[in-house]
Amino acid sequence: MCIRRGIILIDMTATIDARDVGTLPLAPKNPLPIRQLLTTRQLHTGLVLLSEVGGPVSRIAVAPKRVAPPVVLVTSPSGIRDVLGRTDNLAERSTIHEEVRNVVGDNLFVLPNSAWPPRRRALQPVFTKQHVDRFGGHMTQAAQTSADRWRAAREVDLDMECRRLAMRSLGYSILGLDINEHSNTIAENMHVASRYTADRALRPIKAPQWLPTPGRRRARAAVARMRQMTMDVLQECRANPDRDAPLVKALLAASDPETGKKLCDDDICNDLLIFMLAGHDTTATTLTYALWQLGRNPEIQDRVAAEVAAVGDRELTPDDVSRLTYTAQVLNESLRLCPPAAGVGRTATQDIVVDGYRVEAGSIVAIGISAVHRDPTLWDHPLAFDPDRFSPENSKTRDRWQFIPFAAGPRSCIGEHFAMLVTTLALATIVRSNRIESMNDDFPLESPYTTVAKGPIPVRVAARG
Repeated sequence: MCIRRGIILIDMTATIDARDVGTLPLAPKNPLPIRQLLTTRQLHTGLVLLSEVGGPVSRIAVAPKRVAPPVVLVTSPSGIRDVLGRTDNLAERSTIHEEVRNVVGDNLFVLPNSAWPPRRRALQPVFTKQHVDRFGGHMTQAAQTSADRWRAAREVDLDMECRRLAMRSLGYSILGLDINEHSNTIAENMHVASRYTADRALRPIKAPQWLPTPGRRRARAAVARMRQMTMDVLQECRANPDRDAPLVKALLAASDPETGKKLCDDDICNDLLIFMLAGHDTTATTLTYALWQLGRNPEIQDRVAAEVAAVGDRELTPDDVSRLTYTAQVLNESLRLCPPAAGVGRTATQDIVVDGYRVEAGSIVAIGISAVHRDPTLWDHPLAFDPDRFSPENSKTRDRWQFIPFAAGPRSCIGEHFAMLVTTLALATIVRSNRIESMNDDFPLESPYTTVAKGPIPVRVAARG
């Protein structure tokens, strides 16, 4: 049924594209007052509000086109498919990617469509299950160390602790370093860079790139410090083949299977940086949110603990993930309510069709992930935390484009398998020995770049009896 429906939808899109796009109605203007539009800077809540007010496709213009391009918000599964499912060059990366590129340099995340395929071909083998499973043990060990320390402390800030856990795991997996002693400095540098790029991307009117503003100087200095660290590790790995730095070594060995061209050192360092930037916040926040929800839902937490106990009391490995199906459902439900990115963007390079509407060339097309994940027309009781939504039987009839925590289409997140692997192992390891009790009923969020917790998330931790 889903496959048949998908084919029909794709054929309908092809039929519309074959017609003169100019005959279609322009995406309707979002009716939210301009004052509210200008103050809606929190993406995770703002996109939901804009969708509720304007519907599944709406156009937002806060200034004339010659000053700032219009933004078209898309939150219907069919509209999301029309944008993210494209394999042509009609939907290019957007302003946020240009801002990241200007600060961090070329990397897989920000490369334009014309330059992206060779980099993706070179990196894809690095993120196959065979390679990624080699990284999984680092998260299990880091999670067990954290679980033991939390139990001794009795009360912890989940946000801070999960950031430390993610930093330690990523440090080993990506760089082969125990970076706990440098974690605060690294996290601060990442925060400076990500907040600067997000702030510029969200401004309708911004200072030119050549102007050396204080914010730009701070962001570039922060990136330079992180790039130097990755370059030092890269050179050490090249000089010492026995060094344990799986991802660095994989990138050194990577090459485009069509051309045989290898990545240069700058490309490797830029990709390492973006993996650190993206992986740290997203892994930490997903784990924090999942544990907070388990701390509010003891019956769900006990069900996870029972599933892990059935595996045994040895250290968990990537081979165990296939037996942790309910744990994965908990993580999927956490990703639905707290996706790593509230939205993703593209730029229409010519007029395109989105869910039956015309989107003009030059428009920024914003995919509202947080909005589609909370749409009451798509999800029963959308604000309730219910992992059974993602049981095999309940997932069979779900639209492919309704749940997109890692985006979708040709340019979906290359690290999706890695992210799910490490968070599943970490969540299972922590809950197996610890009982979490959330102290607050709210989980405040902000979106400086990715979605993160805004402030401490306090919990009580006790030994699981």
